[in-house]
Amino acid sequence: MLWHEPPALAIAALPGATLGSLGGEASGSAAAWAAAGAVIRQLHDAPPPSRLGQAGRSIDVLARKLDDECAALVANGVLPAELVTRNREVAEAALRPWTPAFTHGDLQIAHVFLDGDEVTGVIDWSEAGRGDALYDLATFTLGHEDRLDDLLAGYGTDVDRDVITGWWSLRGLLIVRWLAENGFDPFAPGCEVDVLRARM
Repeated sequence: MLWHEPPALAIAALPGATLGSLGGEASGSAAAWAAAGAVIRQLHDAPPPSRLGQAGRSIDVLARKLDDECAALVANGVLPAELVTRNREVAEAALRPWTPAFTHGDLQIAHVFLDGDEVTGVIDWSEAGRGDALYDLATFTLGHEDRLDDLLAGYGTDVDRDVITGWWSLRGLLIVRWLAENGFDPFAPGCEVDVLRARM
């Protein structure tokens, strides 16, 4: 740690590399993914903070926002109605009561560094707080769902995979339009729209 002035924390460069990025090829051995899963489980098993994080948004608020965004995606011709409708159905699985856990809230694959099969650090904690643990698992495997088994080998298999799939759909539906309007390409291979298409 270089310095800490709440809410900022400056750290030196972490050794190692990430397991990939959204839209890119996933790397790392099965053991590396399992090591990431074990570290994520340690986080989730820690006492949850009082602060709500990105993964702790209200079910009712999320459902209303999701319905509004689905309507806008179709009305503005961003995505086909059948794609939106199917993913809205899948997303319903994520809209359920959850046991509060300590969550990262933005646990993208690019935020966890490993040196070989050992996790060396996790960055970007700005969205951390109390929330749904499965949101973190879904975020980490977004676009790399074929590595979910490897991740769960370290995390533990006592998870509801339908909820993780629901979070993949929910996240995509909520963010596609924003990404397209802000200089990002959710239609790029392996990115958010491909994740939504995989549910068809």
